[in-house]
Amino acid sequence: MIKINEDAPVIARSKIEINAEPERVWNLLSDINNWSKWNPDIETTSLKGNLEKGTGFRWKTSSGTITSTLQLVDPPEILAWTGKIMSIKAIHIYQLESENSETLVKTEESWEGLLARILRGTLQKQLQKSIDAGLQYLKTAAE
Repeated sequence: MIKINEDAPVIARSKIEINAEPERVWNLLSDINNWSKWNPDIETTSLKGNLEKGTGFRWKTSSGTITSTLQLVDPPEILAWTGKIMSIKAIHIYQLESENSETLVKTEESWEGLLARILRGTLQKQLQKSIDAGLQYLKTAAE
C-alpha cells in the first residue's frame, strides 16, 4: 500500500460524494490520456504504456510539465502515482468507495523538496485549491 509522506511540508486532502457507480468514476480517473477533457486545469497528458504499476506519464498544467509514475492501480478502488516538477516530489492517491449507488472519492497528496519547504504556505493553498477543484470537475463529469 502506498501512502503520502505525512512529514512533507505540503499536504492536502479532500473528499467528495459522486452520484455515479465506482466503475464510472474509475473509468474517468484511469483514462489518463483524456484527463484534459473533464479537468480544464490540465492542458495535455501522455501515458507511456499500459495502466499498471511502473508506467510513466507526463502531463502539463499552468504550473508546468509534471513527470509521473503509476505506483498502484487497483480498479475500481485505488489509483496512485508519484511525480516530479522542478524540485518538488509529489505522491498522489485517489481512493474510491462504493456507497449505495454513489461513490465516495477521497484524495490526498504530499509535496516535498526544497521548493515545498521554502514556499510552504503558498504551495499549500495552491495544492488544496487544485485538489478541491479536481474533485468537483470529476463529479461534474461523472454525474
